[in-house]
Amino acid sequence: MDLLSGRDGMTNLRHVLALNMRERRRVLGFSQEKLAEKADTATTYITMIEMEKKFPSVKMLERIATALSIDTTELFSVKPLPEDALKNLRRAVLLDLDEAIEKRLKKL
Repeated sequence: MDLLSGRDGMTNLRHVLALNMRERRRVLGFSQEKLAEKADTATTYITMIEMEKKFPSVKMLERIATALSIDTTELFSVKPLPEDALKNLRRAVLLDLDEAIEKRLKKL
């Protein structure tokens, strides 16, 4: 399926942004907390972007890109990922979910 197809262009931009942020964090070994710290924002905001619930301002996109040591345009780059990269991304997403669930359970 083409990442840019669909009826809601913003949803698809959110999807591409979320995938690219997670993949770049994985490559750098950054947690969501580490990225939030480097981008001078809240961890919950990074989480919401990666869950495709929020879309950052241009200024925030620049801060995120700087924190990830990439050009802002790379956050929206659509490129085929090799099978291994997809497996790693899946693993990273599952780890992030486990981490978020664990933190939530500790608060209960």
